[in-house]
Amino acid sequence: MLNDKTKPIILSDQVQTSLANLDPLTQKVFLSLNPPSPQDNRADVDQVRHALERSYGSVNVPLAIMPRVPVICRSADWQVTATLADTGQGWKLIDLEPGDTTKEQFGLAIDIGTTTVVVYLVDLCDGTVLKHAADYNAQIVLGEDILNRIRHAAEPGGLARLQKAVVDTLNGLIRLLCPLPMETGKITAVAIGANTTMVHLLLGLNPASICRDPYTPIVNNPGLIPAGEIGLDINPLAPIYCLPSIGSYLGGDVIGGILVSGMHKQPDVSLFVDIGTNGEIVMGNEEWLVACAGAAGPALEGGVTTYGMRAEPGAVDRVSIDPKTGKVEYTTIDNAPARGICGSGLVDTLAELFLNGIINRTARFQTGKDSFVVVPAAESATGEDIVITQIDITNFIATKAAVNAATDFLMENVGCAWQEMSHFYAAGAFGQYLPIESAVTIGLYPDLPRSAIVRLGNSSGEAARQVLLSRTKRLEAEAIAAKVTYFELNANPAFMEKFSGSKFLPHTDIDRYPSVKERLQARRL
Repeated sequence: MLNDKTKPIILSDQVQTSLANLDPLTQKVFLSLNPPSPQDNRADVDQVRHALERSYGSVNVPLAIMPRVPVICRSADWQVTATLADTGQGWKLIDLEPGDTTKEQFGLAIDIGTTTVVVYLVDLCDGTVLKHAADYNAQIVLGEDILNRIRHAAEPGGLARLQKAVVDTLNGLIRLLCPLPMETGKITAVAIGANTTMVHLLLGLNPASICRDPYTPIVNNPGLIPAGEIGLDINPLAPIYCLPSIGSYLGGDVIGGILVSGMHKQPDVSLFVDIGTNGEIVMGNEEWLVACAGAAGPALEGGVTTYGMRAEPGAVDRVSIDPKTGKVEYTTIDNAPARGICGSGLVDTLAELFLNGIINRTARFQTGKDSFVVVPAAESATGEDIVITQIDITNFIATKAAVNAATDFLMENVGCAWQEMSHFYAAGAFGQYLPIESAVTIGLYPDLPRSAIVRLGNSSGEAARQVLLSRTKRLEAEAIAAKVTYFELNANPAFMEKFSGSKFLPHTDIDRYPSVKERLQARRL
């Protein structure tokens, strides 16, 4: 049941990176041993260890495994399969099974987001994603965003509640992927991409210092943690590897995005952006990487608009306005009656309002109105108009301005002009679903040749898959983390000045958006 390859899963718009030489966190070895005899009276555990050490060097056998060794060896006529975990300093025996089970090796690649958790079941023999499952992070009921969860963790019993919530979410998804209890024990390795706070809460570490000056987390690279220590319902000795962070606001999910994009290997300068509840921006090439991060607000989940909603059935996800008639055309997710507007619908709406002269370059309504009807009451599921208000637009423009200002701040600090940018990598839901032309029109994306704008999809999940399957990729991720120079934006006067000047459509300097300027001129705007 685990090995169901009928529906291959793609984690990004790009094909999953092919890892020619798989070197996963755990490996299986078939052993054909000799029964004890007067000529060979080695202890059972010693014989298993000696057989493994001929190929793997030093192998540690935990006490928890030792009582099982003689029972399994004798029941299987000394034909057994050992599962070894890479500890970074050698190998550890974490399971022993009767017979040859080397074709049954499974691991999990996990993306733990502030809002959503995704779990991918991976075949460790060939790197294929067999199945995947997703759900909302159960921590949401304890705090919508990171700061609220950090506050909740400070309450009596709060940290334990937050850890249990995310572990329960993970275990629920694991049961969806592996319905039979006996199957979950076959999962022997886990790799996780997550922001710094999510890693702390998963491991039960107090995140309080993350949001206090000097903003230092307890740990950036927690190493390998046995699954049983945090209560994950898989092989209790299975190693869990979390992609390394480089600070409070630049986590392993971003390091994973850099890894998947390959920007750290390219001679040309690229820009990587991941915007959700937080916004992370990385710029650089093979010689240098600089980054900054800060609270972006849930703008792209519809969280700052009156009729905003997540990308669920009934969410308006595409909008266009006929330039001649002013008629609004829209689509909704699953073609369900409209209940609200998600991030992609909001970006489309703003771009269409701008291109049709309904809002000006300062993102304000031209006609003196303070709202625009996207879906009339007669067509909505709620029986009332679904509108975009001036306040909604102003709130969203703050997120757009933060992206522009952070990008300009990084370019200024490294002496890089916007003309030098060769690629733009958009990660996460921000990158996967936003309409590219509309995002360029309002200045959320740079005005590059469209082939240079790359959607990475769930780069955090794909990076977790890569480090799950390759020691080389794990070392590469750690090298990236050591290479990044982080700029703190909190209360930085230069950033705040740029932020104030970035609340224009598409940008303060419209010459940076030649295709938008041309479209505006064609419409005589």
